[in-house]
Amino acid sequence: MSIPTQLKYTKSHEWVKPEADGTVTVGVTHHAQELLGDMVFVELPEVGSKLTQKQECAVAESVKAAADVYAPISGEVIAVNSPLVDEPGKINEDSYSAWLFKLKPTNPAELSGLLDATAYAELLENEDH
Repeated sequence: MSIPTQLKYTKSHEWVKPEADGTVTVGVTHHAQELLGDMVFVELPEVGSKLTQKQECAVAESVKAAADVYAPISGEVIAVNSPLVDEPGKINEDSYSAWLFKLKPTNPAELSGLLDATAYAELLENEDH
């Protein structure tokens, strides 16, 4: 399993891509979608929602289970990937391109507290034991 090195990660299996304009794009990791299985439903946050770090803000539901998605950092939701609502299976096809929402950070320093690819790989290795 490849873990993209340009992204940041959370212990709850969200990925975060810092964008050039200061915003961040958020999705669920390959590991998370593998655990869940075939996605059947996605509930996204509302554009304009103000989120705090680690707040439940979205739901990814599969044939096996439903999982909450947490805000990796605090910020305002500026966009959602609404086509995923009709095609949640896109997350299974490529979880790193099937982003869920974009945030304008209110505390960009929180990004430095997220895991890099190496730390995330170690987390997964420890979970498997």
